[in-house]
Amino acid sequence: MFKPGVTLTVDNASATLAAGLQAIAAGQIAFDLSAVATVDSSAVATLLAWQRAARKRGMVLQFGILPVNLQSLADLYGAAALLAAPNSASDRHH
Repeated sequence: MFKPGVTLTVDNASATLAAGLQAIAAGQIAFDLSAVATVDSSAVATLLAWQRAARKRGMVLQFGILPVNLQSLADLYGAAALLAAPNSASDRHH
């Protein structure tokens, strides 16, 4: 399972993107984002790039429940459905 660090912002998006792409190339589809605490719009772009790369390989990534701040950005940009992410943290109970 691929697990990025606690920060996913413009400052580390390129390195995090590359690490995720390596995980995808190795066949990993489960990405644990639960520890990601600091995000900006680069985080959403990174997740979309990962999902696009996985789909080119015939895979669909599983992000699980996104941290609230990352989910808020995904919702704001209309990208939650593209990420195949649940719509809210309240979905954990359903």
